[in-house]
Amino acid sequence: MTLGAVVLVSALALSGCAPSYSGTSSTAPVSQADIDKAMNTETTLTFWSWVPDIQKEVDLFEAKYPKIKVDVVDTSGGTQQYPKLRAALKAGKGAPDVAQIEYQYIPSFRQTQSLADLTPYGAADTKDQFVDWIWNQVADDKGVWAVPQDAGPLGNLYRSDIFKAAGVEAPETWADYATAAQTIKDKTGSYIADLPGNDPGQMVGFFWQAGAKPFGYDGDKTVTVNLDSPDTQKVVSFWQDLVKKDLVSTDADFNDEWYQGLAQGKYASWQVAAWGPIFLQGTAKNTSGNWTAAKIPQWKAGEDVSGNWGGSTSAVMESSQNKIAAYEFAKFLNTDSESALMLANQQFLFPTTKATLTDPAFVDQSSDFYGGQKVNEFFAGVSDTVDKDFQWLPFMDYVYSSYTETLGKAISEKGDMTAGLTAWQSAVESYAKQQGFTVK
Repeated sequence: MTLGAVVLVSALALSGCAPSYSGTSSTAPVSQADIDKAMNTETTLTFWSWVPDIQKEVDLFEAKYPKIKVDVVDTSGGTQQYPKLRAALKAGKGAPDVAQIEYQYIPSFRQTQSLADLTPYGAADTKDQFVDWIWNQVADDKGVWAVPQDAGPLGNLYRSDIFKAAGVEAPETWADYATAAQTIKDKTGSYIADLPGNDPGQMVGFFWQAGAKPFGYDGDKTVTVNLDSPDTQKVVSFWQDLVKKDLVSTDADFNDEWYQGLAQGKYASWQVAAWGPIFLQGTAKNTSGNWTAAKIPQWKAGEDVSGNWGGSTSAVMESSQNKIAAYEFAKFLNTDSESALMLANQQFLFPTTKATLTDPAFVDQSSDFYGGQKVNEFFAGVSDTVDKDFQWLPFMDYVYSSYTETLGKAISEKGDMTAGLTAWQSAVESYAKQQGFTVK
């Protein structure tokens, strides 16, 4: 989930492109002469995105390349966009040149050969501009499938006033977290956090941080489904114990009741991605000055490892007739210093480039909501600690939907979460086989 996916609502409009210079599907590298020709030829690109006001960054691109026009289609969010994008790709008409796609859904579009390999257009040369683990989300030994746009390294936002009233510090380990949960409940009546049963993204982020490798995909017809493993069982058992002791709430998230819980102190912390701080400021304005950002608790004392929850890319469709211009646009949007900083500071998308993550205009901002803390700088440091090796399945839509009927249901009903994890594993494995995949 990205900040845009959480809070943006707008209408979808389909717009075709009028190509006048064709890109290439060849695996041979394009020349600088090819690029110069493409960028100086009258061309219209169509771009699907749910980021608010992204026209501002598009304007920067069009000012640099006045022969290229970009028609921006606001798609409301990934949930609304993906079915329409898949339908357009299958129909062979109406698909955009460039589309915003979250990391976890890249394999599903690869599986249908819908994404252009950006290697011939020079994408591999940009590798060093991005944080290592983020680059691994878009590239493998078979190609480069998108340009990273934003990310969601996990941290811990906590109510410093509630923690102070309970006499506890920000927990450094998950064992400390469990102890703090009991103390906070006893002394303040607050839950230390909420564990929603409707949000698989957060749980997968917890798995990621614990070193689990629940998914694998070879880019063809073989997948790995390892949802029910010692590492994931460790995570689920931990939360099961807290839920059983009524130290953690299990409310559905991103609804009015949950927003009120954040604003009224029902939850004393939120283990959330780097997009969370801005979201929280808009959701719980009355708590300004009472929040602090800290590292997510560790499974072993002394470690410094995080996971990721959310983030998206700009991907060029294989069906595009203007791949050179489309890639140049995707690259500019996310790597040009002015555009990338604008995405970070105005659209509040957490950066993926090393340059933006060290730019004083981003990291030196202090926040009154967080007691003057430089939250951007804090999460920039967290980004370096995310486990670099994490893959996805080519049918994450089903993986996430089946979560709500298995592990998610067990959480919501405060039932047997370990059994729910096993049921989730079974459901995903069965689905993979039904779809003709070989399951490892």
